[in-house]
Amino acid sequence: MPSNAPIGVFDSGLGGLSVLQAVRALLPHESLLYVADSHFAPYGERPDAFIEQRSLAIGRWLREHGAKALVVACNTATAHGVAALRADAPWPVVGVEPGIKPAAASSTRGVIGVLATAATLRSTRFAELLARHTAQGQRFLCQPGRGLVEHIEAGDVDSPEVMALLEQFIDPMLSQGADTLVLGCTHYPFLIPAIRRRFGTALTLIDTGAAIARQLQRRLETDDLSAPRLLNASGSLQLFATANATALQTMADRLLPNAPRVQTVEIADFGPRGPASLDLPPNLPIISV
Repeated sequence: MPSNAPIGVFDSGLGGLSVLQAVRALLPHESLLYVADSHFAPYGERPDAFIEQRSLAIGRWLREHGAKALVVACNTATAHGVAALRADAPWPVVGVEPGIKPAAASSTRGVIGVLATAATLRSTRFAELLARHTAQGQRFLCQPGRGLVEHIEAGDVDSPEVMALLEQFIDPMLSQGADTLVLGCTHYPFLIPAIRRRFGTALTLIDTGAAIARQLQRRLETDDLSAPRLLNASGSLQLFATANATALQTMADRLLPNAPRVQTVEIADFGPRGPASLDLPPNLPIISV
């Protein structure tokens, strides 16, 4: 694969734009293909097998369109699809996961809230990540952020309904002594202004976008896939959506200078459909609200 080939980035919808921003800031010379799989958003309410198969379908589509590497800019897709993506082809695949490690390092009280999708919280990958740090004495309060992704996908990041959900999810964490909040979904950084407006500086917010960009940079360098840095030259950007292109366009225009026009695409669907079982592991420290 030539080093000037683009990098594929995908999410269930708009949330991955928070990661795309970080990648463009660190690697402005790299070209990017971004896919918002909005037709099936949110992934957090889908069965695990569906999420894996959808991740494979999009990964293969991006490879067919020339991508040299892949960023899975979705915590849920990483939790249930990144292993299959890495087994599917020999190319660099960088996933995202809730920032449990930096949260454990930054918390002074050792009580940390985790706001993520139900699918992320029920995954084996998340359970293993959590176990590595609860053994060190930290306490994690895990809360499914049901309803938040749907609001963000609709461009709503600060309505009374969103503020009510944030209060419903975060107030119990504060009452139990949390001083740090992990934003365990790439959609949730868009809620940082609303969280700050309601809760001030009571919580340290952990977002992993910059860390993901640095990990991508390392992988490209290790695999000798970094694009040449040409003076005053920037990489290209293409945006694709499987549905609701207008929502992606609106958010891209807000976040990305000179955002290109969003193209609507159909990516072959396979795998089970239907609502996910929202059952979570019985030993997960869930706050019930």
